[in-house]
Amino acid sequence: MTDDIVVRGASEHNLKDIDVSIPREEFTVVTGLSGSGKSSLAFETVYAEGQRRYIESLSAYARNFLGQMDKPQVENVEGLSPAISIDQKNAANNPRSTVGTVTELHDYLRLLYARVGTPHCPECGREVGEQSAQQMVRRLLELPDGTRAKLCAPVVRDQKGAFEDLFSELVSEGYTRIEVDGEEFDLTMETPDLDENYDHTIDVVVDRVKLTEDARSRVTDSVETALEEADGVLKVILPDPPEEAGLGGSESRSTGDLAGEGREAQSASDDTSGERSEPREDARLVVEFSEELACTHCGIDLPEIETRSFSFNSPHGACPECEGIGETKEVDESLVVTDPSKPIKNVFEPWSYNRSYYRTRLDSVAEHFGVSVDTPFEELDESVQQQFLYGTDREVVFKRQTKNGTRRKEKRFEGVIPNLDRRYIETDSDSTREHIEDYMATTTCPACEGTRLKPESRAVLVAGTSITDVNCRSIGDALEHFENLDADLDARERKIAEEILKEIRARLGFMEEVGLEYLTLDREASTLSGGESQRIRLATQVGSGLVGVLYVLDEPSIGLHQRDNDKLLDTLEGLRDLGNTLVVVEHDEETMWRADNVIDMGPGPGKRGGEVVANGDVEDVMDTDRSITGDYLAGRRSIPVPDERREPDRREGSKRASGDGGAASRDADGYLTVRGARQHNLRDLDVEFPLGCFTAITGVSGSGKSTLLHEILYKGLVRRMNDTDVFPGDHDDIEGIDEVETVRLIDQSPIGRTPRSNPATYTNVFDHIRELFAETKLSKQRGYKKGRFSFNVKGGRCESCGGQGTVKIDMNFLSDVYVPCEECEGLRYNDETLEVTYKDATISDVLDMEVDEAYDFFEGHSGIRRRLELLKDVGLGYMRLGQPSTTLSGGEAQRVKLAEELGKKDSGETLYLLDEPTTGLHSADERKLIEVLHRLADDGNTVVVVEHELDLVKNADHIVDLGPEGGEKGGDLVAAGTPEAVAENEASHTGRYLRDHLPAVDLEGPRGGRTPAAGDD
Repeated sequence: MTDDIVVRGASEHNLKDIDVSIPREEFTVVTGLSGSGKSSLAFETVYAEGQRRYIESLSAYARNFLGQMDKPQVENVEGLSPAISIDQKNAANNPRSTVGTVTELHDYLRLLYARVGTPHCPECGREVGEQSAQQMVRRLLELPDGTRAKLCAPVVRDQKGAFEDLFSELVSEGYTRIEVDGEEFDLTMETPDLDENYDHTIDVVVDRVKLTEDARSRVTDSVETALEEADGVLKVILPDPPEEAGLGGSESRSTGDLAGEGREAQSASDDTSGERSEPREDARLVVEFSEELACTHCGIDLPEIETRSFSFNSPHGACPECEGIGETKEVDESLVVTDPSKPIKNVFEPWSYNRSYYRTRLDSVAEHFGVSVDTPFEELDESVQQQFLYGTDREVVFKRQTKNGTRRKEKRFEGVIPNLDRRYIETDSDSTREHIEDYMATTTCPACEGTRLKPESRAVLVAGTSITDVNCRSIGDALEHFENLDADLDARERKIAEEILKEIRARLGFMEEVGLEYLTLDREASTLSGGESQRIRLATQVGSGLVGVLYVLDEPSIGLHQRDNDKLLDTLEGLRDLGNTLVVVEHDEETMWRADNVIDMGPGPGKRGGEVVANGDVEDVMDTDRSITGDYLAGRRSIPVPDERREPDRREGSKRASGDGGAASRDADGYLTVRGARQHNLRDLDVEFPLGCFTAITGVSGSGKSTLLHEILYKGLVRRMNDTDVFPGDHDDIEGIDEVETVRLIDQSPIGRTPRSNPATYTNVFDHIRELFAETKLSKQRGYKKGRFSFNVKGGRCESCGGQGTVKIDMNFLSDVYVPCEECEGLRYNDETLEVTYKDATISDVLDMEVDEAYDFFEGHSGIRRRLELLKDVGLGYMRLGQPSTTLSGGEAQRVKLAEELGKKDSGETLYLLDEPTTGLHSADERKLIEVLHRLADDGNTVVVVEHELDLVKNADHIVDLGPEGGEKGGDLVAAGTPEAVAENEASHTGRYLRDHLPAVDLEGPRGGRTPAAGDD
């Protein structure tokens, strides 16, 4: 086999018929400007061809299930290995998928608990077990020879009654001795006189015997008889128990009117086996055994323990209340009554007083309490308010007018909220259910407390720990737990669990290696970022131990702190050392330094890219004059540190306060302050964000950055400013809110969910372009308006493809094929519309232009150029105007939103919140983004960014550094201040890595000596 993967004639997307060699069994980084063709080479060519060849080798029947990949536009690819793509698509959107399930860890946990778990009663917590009569006899005969024992059948347990008939029946069956509430009676001498109003426990004494090997037959016969009489339950009473009886079971209580103080049960204590016994004042020991898996104390039968008993996706293990979701929807009182100052007849949002059904009920209940329906709800007594909401204590007279007169009916009013709950369950109408859902909030299931499993499953313990306790732990804590578990298992359990624990430890270890130790096993997979999902799949691949595989990764460093990134790179090198080939699309400089080979694509983005600028080690790239990447690696270009930092303005009428030259006045103390943030792992934080400044929230992965930005700051402000039904995370207050006019979250969610949405439509630049085409001479002659040039409505679009330009062909057992529409040849519009041109270009030609190209094309139209310039400013000059939004990455979607925000009229008092905006950006494009963020802050706005990229962090005026670690070990405020101040803080991981990027800090960071000195740009 060749030593290289050789690609010849690659022309996918913007690739210009390139030839390139990728060394096998080495770590290769593909880098370059955004839009230069990196993914086209790595994913659309190399991976796609490897995957296509593998699938084509299968039978047609197998391909029916796997689908078929299109052949990429490449002449030939030699030396290909089986290819595995590890991209950033989210692992799952199913609410039933968790970190534990997608990593298969939960499968091994289920197996462990099913094989070595000890069941306990979910009610009282006592250990339970199932035993045959022979096992019971064997355990009794393990007691010291000659131990006296009473073998009893507990026929009544904690039941009210006098039981005269039972005593007569026992005598007729030949039983003479019984114990009632712990006191012995001889039925031939007397019949107990019981108070039927008390609970009683009655045990039939089947045999009194000295436990010896010679008495085995007698003991066995008596045990079997007792089990038959008491439906599988045996009670053993030892009048003179040996010091170490070694028997397990459940305690027995003395109850009823005959239970003397001296005979009352004391608290049971756990012996070394985890079983419970009962010491009594008269030195007796009472132990219970059961044939079934049941709690003899509570009378609860437990199902057989199987692996499915611990699956929340199976009815055998799922909580019956939430069906394994961990959350339930409940009608929220705050959504039902949003404004208590409204009158009773209008205060309940889901109920319209205009409808007779609701009017009758509200009128009748108001009359019942002697108030008018025009009375403001807030003026009612609290008890009356609660009865309106949750139902009346007494019956209410309901009157209804009919054609035959007034009908009266007396019954309790069920309450507005119970009415909504009942109708939500009973209705068959989707519209009614959707209407009620508007007033419901998702809350943690009260039955399982969010653990998803039924009580019986949660009560199975391994070394005193339930499976739900393990799932609530972070990966790092879970690994520590399982590393030390052997010491808490006996020899038999260790033998059974040996291989299972080996797999669990290995998987947890791989997850920790890729920087995910902060994730909890019960975290929903749908809440993971693209980078986290990718690293989970990477950990799975590391665990598989495959050799000779081609792995293609898409920016695995996204969302990782530099410290965690170093761990990730160690993992990738380990994967390479096994004998695999790694092709990694990446902008991170540290990844390039540690790679064996770097392929730099460019020299520019879009149509100006698609060429191999450099192919070699890092030094080769640095020595290449055409390589912009090389310029940044060598220090010939750099992102500069600001000459001065902004400071929060405490003065009124400051220029920076409103961006109006000081005309407006802001009576502010200069900070937006979060008080008492406690959501997830945040530890009652007080955090200050300077107004009119650029703030970066930093910290290792899982330290609480996104929680602070999204759950506390954004949702807290939206809730207070807009009075919406958004539910912020747990915190006390946000101070300084009066100094913020609006808050805008610019995240990485898609800008559209259909191919019809694109950057031109999202930023509204297409409206101006259509108006321009409608103003042409031919359009005016034909009477075309701007709607004629929309591909979303009938008129000017091609009706064969509905304006999409492509038609889907169902290929049966092959994958669906999208072919250009035969009618319009992929141009989206009909012939008449395409006859209209502006500067010899049709509307379809314009949609196919890149932003940079369109910017030059519309040089005479300031409105269009201004919007296109915003897209250029955020590093999207390479993007086609008509590129479907479904094909944009999260980072690209975020920057399109940022461009759209920049186009809005700015008041100068806006709070902009961004989450990792540098995702997918080359250093050259990152510099443009930083300039945009500075522009926003210069206009008096406040910018808060969650970010790991140090070139952006060093440009911030203020840093809020969380940590010190991730998960339960994070959530603290480690450092706050300027980048220089944070860099000198020894406790800050971010600060230590920042040192290499700040000339003013005379301390060496972990990567010191590698980061080149800043050069001239």
